[in-house]
Parts: sequence; structure tokens; C-alpha cells
Amino acid sequence: MPRTRLPNFPDFTQTKAVDAQLDRLDTRGVSRRDFLALASAGAAAGLTASVFGSPGVAVAAESGKLAYLAWTTRVEYMIQAAAAIEAASKELGFTYSLVDGQFDSTRQLNQFEQEATAGTQAVILHASDGSNLRRITEIAAQSNQYVANVWATLPWFTPFDAGDHYALYAVPEEFSAHRGVTVELLKAVTERFGGGNIIGVTGVPGFSTDTVRSRGRDDAFKDFPKTRLIGELPGNFNREDSLKATEDLLSRHKDVVGVVAQNDDVAQGVIAALRAAGLRPGEDVLVVGADGTTEGVNAIRDGKQLATSANSPAFFGAFFTAYLYDVTHGWKPRAAERLLNWRSITLTAGNLDVYQKRFVDNGGVQPFNYRKFSKVLHPTDWDPQNEVFPLDIDHEWHGFPKPEGWDYPKAYLDAKTNGEWEAVTAEYRDHYKTPFFGPSPNA
Repeated sequence: MPRTRLPNFPDFTQTKAVDAQLDRLDTRGVSRRDFLALASAGAAAGLTASVFGSPGVAVAAESGKLAYLAWTTRVEYMIQAAAAIEAASKELGFTYSLVDGQFDSTRQLNQFEQEATAGTQAVILHASDGSNLRRITEIAAQSNQYVANVWATLPWFTPFDAGDHYALYAVPEEFSAHRGVTVELLKAVTERFGGGNIIGVTGVPGFSTDTVRSRGRDDAFKDFPKTRLIGELPGNFNREDSLKATEDLLSRHKDVVGVVAQNDDVAQGVIAALRAAGLRPGEDVLVVGADGTTEGVNAIRDGKQLATSANSPAFFGAFFTAYLYDVTHGWKPRAAERLLNWRSITLTAGNLDVYQKRFVDNGGVQPFNYRKFSKVLHPTDWDPQNEVFPLDIDHEWHGFPKPEGWDYPKAYLDAKTNGEWEAVTAEYRDHYKTPFFGPSPNA
């Protein structure tokens, strides 16, 4: 069968044409033979799209190894995220490992160094705090690893400050998300009890995302004058510490009618402490959480928890895995794609069913099309499968002091002033085809 030549594209039957494309595209690890094998009539348009004006498309080579450095495996969110990362890695051809940091930044830094020595190409960093981030990104640059970081970070330290190997920092837009679940709580206690005393059980002190969630929580109170936050203690994002923190808060404060928990693991610790104190969660005291984990969803279904935010561990895991697949296969993100937010939906008993069927009781059906996240594998029809948009660092890190002498990275400022920010926002919106709040594309 003769080789097909596409109109307006090079003649890949000619050696010079192939070599020209290998020079112009980022084709690390791809031979002329591999290129020709991939450059069929159907693939050629995608593989050469970057040459003819489409951004960031490259030829795929062997995937290599990906590691998920979780700061603990005691938190349900990370266990569920790890399952999605493993599934996405298998689909994309990565070999995969989960590494438990055990709440210890120094241990996690040592683990990262071990992954560098082992030749791991891609690392999802889920740090216990941001203290090890500078050193990790330095090692990544030296060892040609790519890092994508979620949640905890050093405010005002961006991927642009560390170089190309710190590929991505991304988190849900947490201020609005946690404000939303707090509004549900304050509205309910105002309607049911006429207002009253609220306590907060937070996460890890100094953890950047915990601070952003607290800001969102506190902002909600100004719209509900009959409610007041009377005390808070850290629950370190896990059940055991949150149970103890709640017991301590209940011993100090009487007539508590609501608790804002900083994630769903915290909420489960709160619920256990309320029951131990002879209080009925969901009746005597209302509880909200965050992250949309299985336990949080089940607690809402059972009437013990009022609301959570649908941050979806599976989405985080899938999106980050595909992003690292792309950058390790030659895709070059634009500046506005290196700091990203995704949107969360407030989950209550009224809208829980769709989320539960897709992300919790799904009978083993994977919640996403993992390959469709990839711009390398789907250069023209990639799909973020959620609302994803550029992260505004002034909004994200509002209230955090800037380091002495700090200034905005030039690449970040250029993206906000040259139209790239708006273009990326529109592009991700236009490519968003599979509704996050809907059935799985695999159903």
C-alpha cells in the first residue's frame, strides 16, 4: 500500500523532509524510523501541528517512570489520588510508584533524591509544606526530572523562579470553594437554630492551602451576622489529630452548632468526637468539609455531614499524570499553563447522586478518559474534563508576605499583558467537552 501524503504537509517519504521535522519539533528519544511509523495520514497532522502554528505538540516516546511523593498515606484524599495516578500511569505507559513522606519534609526531600538517583523522569509532589520545594526543584533541574506540585508550596515561589523542570503548580480555586461550603453551613445553622457558635478544625499550620481555605471560611461569616467563629485548632488534615482537636474545642466552648472542617478526613475526626461527646452530627451540630473524598460523600449521604467541595482526588491524579506525560514527551507549556486552578463544586445531599455514581460507587468504571487529557496523544481534541484556568498569584497568595526584593516573574507578567492569559483561558474552556459533573465518559 503506498504511503499517503497529506495536502499542505511535507512528503514524509523523503529523508530530508523527515530530518527537517525532527530538527524543528522537540522529538527527544524518537528515531527517524519511529517518526515514520507515527507519521501516518491520521497522525501527521497532529505531529506537525506545532510547526504550522498549533502550540505545544510533540512526538511521543517511551514514557519512563513516574513517582507520586505523598506527604502521608494516612489521609484518604491521597490514597484515592494515588489510585487514579496508578490507573492513568498504566494507560499512558509510565511505570509508577507511591512514596509515603510520613509528614516529614526532610524525609520527603531524601525520597526525591533517591528518585533522582533511580532515574525517575516525572514526580508529582504533594508536599507536607513548602520548605523543601526550592531544593527539590534544584535537584530536578540537575537530574533532568520534571516536577508538578500540588497544594502546599512556598507563596510567591513560582515555576518561573526554578526553571523549566518545575513544570506546574496547580490547585483548586480554594478561596471560593471553602467559602461555598461554609456558606452552606452558616445558612443551615441560621435557618435551623437561628444562628450560633461555630468552631473550626483546620489543617497543618503554615500550609499555604490551609491558609487560603481559612480565608474563604472567614469571608463567609460577613454575610451571616447571627453566626460567629468562636475558636479553632489544627487537625493536621487527618482524623486522629482532628478528633483530639475537636474534643479540646468542645471542652472550651459550649453551645456549638456548627464545625467547619478543613477537609473530609478532618470532618470524620470531628464527627467521631461529636458522637463521643453525646452530640448527634447532622442534627445537634452540623459539619462541613472539603475535597469530595469517598468518606465525605458517604457521610453526606448518611446525613452526618452537610457539605463538601468536589475537588476530586481522581481529577487531581489524572490531570497531573497526563501533564507530566506531555512535558516528558516534548510538549512545552506556555507561561499561563504553568500555574493553574481548577473549579470545585459544592456538594450537598441535593446534588450528590451524580458525583457519587461517577467517583465513589462506580463499579470499577474509571471516571476519566486518561488519554484525552494529553495534548501529545490528542493534539486537536484534548479535553481537560473539568474547568481549568490560569492561577492568579495575587488572589492565591493574598495576605502572604512577599520576600524582600521579590518581583513578579517576567514570563508571568508577559502572559497577563500580551493576551496569552486570555487565550489560554479561552482554549481550555473551548476544549472542555466532558462535563466534570456528569457521567463518566467510560460509562
